[in-house]
Amino acid sequence: MISTPPHLEIYDDRFKSLVHPMSALETIAEGFTWTEGPVWFGDHKCLLFSDIPSQRILRWSETTGLSTYRSQSGFNNGNTRDREGRLIGCRHGFRDVVRTEANGQLTILADSFEGKRLNSPNDVIVGSDGVIWFTDPTYGIISNFEGYKSPPEQSARGVYRLGPDGVLAAVVTDFAQPNGLCFSPDESILFIAESGSSHDDAVPSVIRRFRVEGATLIDEGVFATIDKGLPDGMRCDVEGNLWSSAADGVHCFAPDGTLLGKILVPQVVSNLCFGGTDGHRMFITATTSVYRIFVDVQGAESWTRSTSKGMA
Repeated sequence: MISTPPHLEIYDDRFKSLVHPMSALETIAEGFTWTEGPVWFGDHKCLLFSDIPSQRILRWSETTGLSTYRSQSGFNNGNTRDREGRLIGCRHGFRDVVRTEANGQLTILADSFEGKRLNSPNDVIVGSDGVIWFTDPTYGIISNFEGYKSPPEQSARGVYRLGPDGVLAAVVTDFAQPNGLCFSPDESILFIAESGSSHDDAVPSVIRRFRVEGATLIDEGVFATIDKGLPDGMRCDVEGNLWSSAADGVHCFAPDGTLLGKILVPQVVSNLCFGGTDGHRMFITATTSVYRIFVDVQGAESWTRSTSKGMA
């Protein structure tokens, strides 16, 4: 009989089909200040991730190890890829969302709304239709990173939709602090983390669920509650399960919101993504380190399973 390893907690038998009892939790990189924004580049067989306070985006691969992809990153936080495989990132320091072009140059996609600067874009996703969705809490401007601390200009800490036509719209404005976000596999549901309790104990640590109807989000209430710490970055797998960061590791929820199990991590987890050459690796950014673990399911985002071209 194979016993459950100490880094896995199983609350529902459905979790057993998603994780392998022989899989180990590996540390693949360490010695950072606060890691975030992991994104897999299958076409280059590498992982990019942010070390926010040090203003770096790092690159890791199995063959070449660790290197600096970009220095002076403007306190870049969350990352994703668009339909062309280009890197899309959120920069706290410049309070914007940027795209890295094929030649390495940066294009600012959004830095203001209704004539006022954004707060500090945090996490970002791109739909199959090319629409960019991002969260805009105030974490980046209330954290005094080398003089970047400043008062917010936006009246709300919102969630935004940036269409291919360049039109920016605030789609949700009632969050205390919106954080990570991800789509269900068919993109009919958008999950958004509420991490406001890091500054307001009256705000619960929850993941909210919204139905996507064109350019509008319909609030369907609380999807799940995080029982340890706060929800931050998160991803869905191809079966519709949601994997969320938490203080004690990664929590896995079924499509019905049931907590299936946890991957316990020694440090506070900020974010995660699927990837690897076979799409069955989960990369986890947690405080000063990056971890990797084999899972028996692939990520819902196409870039976690494809080799679409992009810069890395």
